[in-house]
Amino acid sequence: MRLASLPSSRPFSFHRCLHRPATAFGGSLRSSIGPSPNHLRAQTPWRTFSSTPSPLDWLAPKRGHNQKNRKGRPRVRTGGSTKGTTVVWGDYGIRMRDHDRRISAKQLQIGADAIRKRLRGQRYRLYTRVCANIGVYTSGNEVRMGKGKGSFDYWAARVAVSRILFELKGDLHEQIVRDAFRLAGNKLPGLYEFVRKGDPPVMGITKVEAGTTLEEMQRPRLKLPMNVTAGRLPATAPP
Repeated sequence: MRLASLPSSRPFSFHRCLHRPATAFGGSLRSSIGPSPNHLRAQTPWRTFSSTPSPLDWLAPKRGHNQKNRKGRPRVRTGGSTKGTTVVWGDYGIRMRDHDRRISAKQLQIGADAIRKRLRGQRYRLYTRVCANIGVYTSGNEVRMGKGKGSFDYWAARVAVSRILFELKGDLHEQIVRDAFRLAGNKLPGLYEFVRKGDPPVMGITKVEAGTTLEEMQRPRLKLPMNVTAGRLPATAPP
């Protein structure tokens, strides 16, 4: 390349040479440098922007375990809330009915796989109402007390009583869905019940059915007089 052929009024710049036509250099400069940025952008195998959100993993949180979670307990709603106890998106659901507990991500995955295996070949959509976002940390066997909380073991979900775990929607017979949820309940710890869309919500362990209102359940207990309360106690000696 001869620099004398370039204009002398402006200093030489290699970046300006990339934008000059190839005929100014005999058509050999661009081929020796490589393909243009536009050519590279056309061959990019991925999209730089997408309005479709990427699916999140319901068996592990996106943030990871940056701090150690305490064991804790499932949240018990004492203000009369019935959130999470009814079917919202699907037509059928499976609901915990005995007591709250912590379910590991592996157990939740086994339960979902049992439903999918039973409904193989059917047209349906499975909704998950819980997510494993609590880290469980354990220590090794025969470790003395102290020495820290332990290392990360697995992810788990705190499932409260009367909470919906899975929902199902599709053109399926009810008996087939019942059988699929039965297999999933056998794989999961605890006792579960089959619910439909439109079934009454549950406050604690009490179903808010016809004749039972939220106001009656939130009303404080009636304080009986002392003589009525004492009359209900068993007698310690014969009269």
